[in-house]
Amino acid sequence: MIELETSRLIMRPIIAKKDNLYLYELNIDPEVTKYTGNGPFDSEEDCFKFYSEYNQYEKYKMGRFSVFLKKDDSFLGWCGLKKGEDGLVDLGYRFFKKHWNHGYATESSMASLKYGFIDLNLDEIIAKAINENTASIKVMKKLGMQYLENTSFDGQSGVIYQMTSDEYFEIYKDGFIG
Repeated sequence: MIELETSRLIMRPIIAKKDNLYLYELNIDPEVTKYTGNGPFDSEEDCFKFYSEYNQYEKYKMGRFSVFLKKDDSFLGWCGLKKGEDGLVDLGYRFFKKHWNHGYATESSMASLKYGFIDLNLDEIIAKAINENTASIKVMKKLGMQYLENTSFDGQSGVIYQMTSDEYFEIYKDGFIG
């Protein structure tokens, strides 16, 4: 099983049976899903079904990872890469509100970028956000991702940022400085 680690975090593929209650609770918080374009799961069973059928790990050796704090093994949210139907690899993250503004999105995203560019040899990774989601856009910029273009998500204006492998290796040649 793939596992990523940072100084404060452990990231592992989502295990539906083990992580289901956390994921369900994360997804029913309207503050958390405000800018995601996804509504909450209708039930814990729907959440379990979704993650039981999640096949990104098997197909592409990537996916959204459950993120845990090392010091007490508490579930913070999820972060990771996902290959879209358009073939593009998207960086995404979602954390419980009580864990916002602690640098977890940046730290786990950095681990995801490193995994994508070093272990998977990806050429480019994108990230998307609705314009009002200034916190996510700030994370993208902090990571060194570059603005690519404006877009629309379900009728809402948004942006796409990207990072190429060349940019990654230039920015992080001396390691990540947060």
